[in-house]
Amino acid sequence: MRAEAAPEDGRTPVEPRPSEPKADKASVRRHNLSLVLRTVHEAGETTRAAVAARVGLTRAAVSSLVEQLLEQGFLVESGKTFSGQAGRPGTVLKAAGTGPAGLGVEINVDYVSVCVVDLAGADRVRVTEPLDNRAAEPDAVLARAAGIAADALRHAAERELRPAGVRLALPGLVSSGTVHQAPNLGWNRVAADRLFGAALAALRPGRPELPVASDNEANAAASAELWFGALGDVRSFLYLTGEIGVGGAIVVGGELLRGAHGFAGEIGHLPVDANGPLCRCGSRGCLEQYAGQAALLRSAGAADVEELARRADAGEPRAVAAVEEAGRMLGLALSGAVNLLDPEAVVLGGIYPRLMPRLGPSVDAELARRVVSGLWKPTAGRLRAASAASPAGRLRTASAASPASRGAAAFVIRQVLTDPLSYTT
Repeated sequence: MRAEAAPEDGRTPVEPRPSEPKADKASVRRHNLSLVLRTVHEAGETTRAAVAARVGLTRAAVSSLVEQLLEQGFLVESGKTFSGQAGRPGTVLKAAGTGPAGLGVEINVDYVSVCVVDLAGADRVRVTEPLDNRAAEPDAVLARAAGIAADALRHAAERELRPAGVRLALPGLVSSGTVHQAPNLGWNRVAADRLFGAALAALRPGRPELPVASDNEANAAASAELWFGALGDVRSFLYLTGEIGVGGAIVVGGELLRGAHGFAGEIGHLPVDANGPLCRCGSRGCLEQYAGQAALLRSAGAADVEELARRADAGEPRAVAAVEEAGRMLGLALSGAVNLLDPEAVVLGGIYPRLMPRLGPSVDAELARRVVSGLWKPTAGRLRAASAASPAGRLRTASAASPASRGAAAFVIRQVLTDPLSYTT
């Protein structure tokens, strides 16, 4: 074997790196199918010519890709559009309202919410059932949620929808299919994906098993706000969701910031008083002990969020004091996060939108006092209510779905958009 001469400068010779394999025609086409489908999805309605101009492919290439997406049921045509310029009118393209879909399932402390979303991003099946999930073992809770999901799948099939997978939205530290800790549910190291998947498969004998993944419920709700909400050009924000506890998510540049272990955003367990009340997580003085739903109702002596909101709106002193103190504690916790991350906005979801008339000014005032840049002004509109409240923050109806379940379903849709050929029948 011929020895290689060492470089004259004495450095150890470096083996040449193998070049990356070139993409073949099939993989290029697969990528371009995704590119065209995502472009139509984002536009809502568009034409072949507009897609070609947007993605930089020839009209002939786009037309060929569109025909394949039409044939396989990812796109539909609907009428003509006139540009006002010379030439034939273009056929309108939009994402199909049948075929591949996403199924999202939020399991929270006092309800389960299920949503089926189609490729266009529209809610097609929505259901929320109030359940006391603290009183049951994890496998029983997941089995009940699977039963609600199975009913939703039957309704989806009646609408010619075919969910490509399931995404669970769960309150707590979630990664790799396991709930490592969910203090308000009393869960520790629960294999949620496996247990839910097995329960759902048992309810649908003879049918292909759906892939199951899971995420933190605040991440899912923040994603729903990002993809479906009214944020405009805002792409970096903090999202807080008030439920029994307080969840949080961080979005930077349109992407979730997950942290080294997937646990970023747990602002509900940020201590705001080191000597405060004991939290279910084992610490003391956590934010959710002052601004979570249970703490708010206890402080106001209210039976539910709707009663609390009515009393606060009417100026009843105890209710007003409870909401304003929760707002002060939220502002205290958020000021540290705003100083650290400098987001464009803070979005309050869950029960908080219903309480914003009294809650918002208290949060804003604390932020204005503590954000060191001096750029937080209550008049700037950086504190916002989420586009949709959670089931806990309004009267529950069977036809409602939580933002977290909708965001979870949309995660599945994004997978389909990324590689549509993986979801052909």
